[in-house]
Amino acid sequence: MTEQQLPAWADPSVSPDRLDAQGLSRRGLLRSAGLFGTAFAVGSLATPAAAHGRRLGGEDPRLAYLVGDHHVHSVYSHDAKYTFSQLAQAGARYGLDWMVFNEHSNFGHASYGARMEHQEILKARAENPRQLIFQGLEWYIPAAEHATVFAAPGPNEVDLLTRFELAYDGKLLGYTEGSAGAADTARNEAHAVQAIQWLAEQRRSGYVDDVLVLANHPLRLGIGSPREIRGWRDAAPEIMIGMEGAPGAQGAAIPGWRSSTTSIRGEYENKPSAQSWSGYPADAYVTYGGFDWATATVGGLWDALLSEGRLFSITSNSDAHRVVFDTWRNGDWLPGQDFDNTGRLPDPVNTDTPQPGSDFWPGQFSRTHVGVTLPHYLESVGGAPIGYRAVMAGLRAGRVWVDHGHLLDGLDVRLKRDCDPGRGVTLGGRLRVRKGERLTLQVTVTSASRPNPQGILPRLAQVDVIRGAVRGPVADRDTWRAPDTKVVETRDVSGRRGTYTLSIPLTAGSESFYVRLRGSDGRRHGAGYLGTSVDPHGPVPHTPGDGDPWADTWFYANPVFVDVVGS
Repeated sequence: MTEQQLPAWADPSVSPDRLDAQGLSRRGLLRSAGLFGTAFAVGSLATPAAAHGRRLGGEDPRLAYLVGDHHVHSVYSHDAKYTFSQLAQAGARYGLDWMVFNEHSNFGHASYGARMEHQEILKARAENPRQLIFQGLEWYIPAAEHATVFAAPGPNEVDLLTRFELAYDGKLLGYTEGSAGAADTARNEAHAVQAIQWLAEQRRSGYVDDVLVLANHPLRLGIGSPREIRGWRDAAPEIMIGMEGAPGAQGAAIPGWRSSTTSIRGEYENKPSAQSWSGYPADAYVTYGGFDWATATVGGLWDALLSEGRLFSITSNSDAHRVVFDTWRNGDWLPGQDFDNTGRLPDPVNTDTPQPGSDFWPGQFSRTHVGVTLPHYLESVGGAPIGYRAVMAGLRAGRVWVDHGHLLDGLDVRLKRDCDPGRGVTLGGRLRVRKGERLTLQVTVTSASRPNPQGILPRLAQVDVIRGAVRGPVADRDTWRAPDTKVVETRDVSGRRGTYTLSIPLTAGSESFYVRLRGSDGRRHGAGYLGTSVDPHGPVPHTPGDGDPWADTWFYANPVFVDVVGS
């Protein structure tokens, strides 16, 4: 590998002034690892293997975090308006390393659009190999909400998606919630499980190199019960890996922009309906600091899943359809044309007048950071398929943190036994310890170094450590509570700048547990949904129509699990 093949952030000849915030963060990670400059060579980046299942401790991966968005819609979705190239260019402008175009399922999409878009994707991959562009599908889950399905590049990626769409999509099959009573609901739920199992078989058989599924905006309508979510996860946990912790449409409640009385961040403007699961409280249908109630509630649904001791990741995405303050409108159809017989909307037209919208461009506000091992990433430079697989492997491993408003340039999380010399386990990992052992959670933060796309220099004000007991599978698969999960420590970091590390001591008790992190700019918080004893400084809902997203930004990180063994 020559120096010219290196990404800009790894190339010593590239001035820091030419790097974006994420590039500076990655360069900082290399420096801290002693791998920048002359030491930066593939041979020097060996990643220690994961610890054997019976050994104490855990792995020590060296990571680069790549920024992406798995929920983007173009003219190949029936309800969006931007061209593929407009969105790809916006993603590059806002620093995304990877994007998934997950167009809505539709007969026009399956018959025409998916293959037409595939040709655009192939061209974009060839012209800009350092931007990883996945093709995906927004699946209407039978009897539930939507999900992103996407595959690794390869000869069968588009065929996999169209076969899946025609055989398993709830919209195309009419398998929607409440369509014809209890018998149909049971059939629909079973069909969703079969769909995920079918995807897993395509991966096992080698028909595609890899495929992943993530549930989208899970509590927007409340029609996916905890039992259903557990069923999807259990069908193939290596395929169904998580859910959106925060939805797109984060600009929906900018004051004075849409409706001043009803607009809510994320377009979570739906009250419970006859199709909603009856066990969710009415407060579950709004967002908290822009995050879905399932994620934002400490001790809530996400924690209930994690307390079983199984990873379930979260993401944050644009769900780009119509960008706030944008001046483009949909183009006009030619006579006799519609989406069903074209699979593609007409190109948009610039009106020079702001048009309705709730979304941000990919990477403009919401970001999902995925840790890939450095050797894996370097081998991907130049567009080799391994780069796509590296991102998918990072997602599957749970090396994920998310932020809004470009709150941070970088985050590195490690949990280790005090008696171990290494750096320990990172996000999504498992640490094996004995009862009573002393542990240290090390949180390395790289502050935002330059203004975000809104012209604001973000400042992180607080970091919360959340801990929950792990007790295995639950008897009641519809429970959304994790009663032993709470915020155990809050660090005030409002005066900290640059790169700094928080060292937080922990002690292993008699049972296994997990820890996860959350933080904010400190401008809007209050008692969490389950009370101050559980979450004293949590996110709170905005008043409808008054949800400036840039003035209420948070980061969330995936958990680290601690398996307590012996004595």
